[in-house]
Amino acid sequence: MNRAERIYRLHAILREARRPVSLQRLKEQLGGSRATLVRDIGYMRDFMDAPIVYDRDANGYRYDPAAPEFELPGLWFNDSELFALLACEQLLETVQPGLLTPYIGPLRGRIRRLLEQSGHSADVVTARVRLKPTARRQVDPERFAAIAAAVLNGRVLDMEYHGRERGAATQRRVHPARLLHYRDNWYLIAWCEQAQDLRTFSLDRIRQPIATERTARDIDDDALERHLGASFGIFTGEAKAWAVLRFSPRMARWVADESWHPDQIGHYDGDHYQLQVPYSDPRELLMDILKYGPEVEVIAPEELRREVVSRVREAAERYG
Repeated sequence: MNRAERIYRLHAILREARRPVSLQRLKEQLGGSRATLVRDIGYMRDFMDAPIVYDRDANGYRYDPAAPEFELPGLWFNDSELFALLACEQLLETVQPGLLTPYIGPLRGRIRRLLEQSGHSADVVTARVRLKPTARRQVDPERFAAIAAAVLNGRVLDMEYHGRERGAATQRRVHPARLLHYRDNWYLIAWCEQAQDLRTFSLDRIRQPIATERTARDIDDDALERHLGASFGIFTGEAKAWAVLRFSPRMARWVADESWHPDQIGHYDGDHYQLQVPYSDPRELLMDILKYGPEVEVIAPEELRREVVSRVREAAERYG
């Protein structure tokens, strides 16, 4: 343990202690020799203005209760916190590569230096913590930054949107409300002046986003939550039906521990597991159902069951 780590832990012990802490107890918790601990205490007093006092009656050290609350100056973290920060930085870079690099690059460098001073390698985070995105669609960092700025600053956004459903580009003027990261991809939730309603836009299909000087309309939080959370998956809006799915005993062990929707209802039916989820647009739900193949059966509603049967038959015909 280097001096930085010892001082950090010494500060934590003195801050939490309700009574003076003996030098023997400090040696047991921090390790090192008596002389090393005395030097650390002196260093904190002389160079950090730490109000450490020695209580002769209790034969221990404590922070002077009459002094203002003391905090370590600058950036002080223990090893586990430094590793956690680097893991968070890696997570953010995986979610949106290049987004925060110009801003947190200097901080990342300092964290790495602090870890090296404590005798650890920052590369252990990169080597042992891996994030593996699936089917991620790339978003240009400059375009992402422009859209994110409009969301955070509450500005009306003019943009061209090339939706996959229609296959054609349209000009939109929207009032940004939320950025949503869902299944490794980014979406913009905004009030669309053209549709006169809330809409969800995939960021990778937005072109030429330009923030105007107009202030975006304020959208009620409850309305946004209903838009985002009432239905299944990325297809937002009020739920129109509930899907009732029955999973095989083999797959039940996995599905029973999964969260498909905040309002889902699930229970065991013998060895099988029955799951109910609300939905408005069945497209994403159909993909999730079909990936389980023969391990799941749609019990209700009938129209969803018929659609799954049709898809399965088409797949079987394709394979002869």
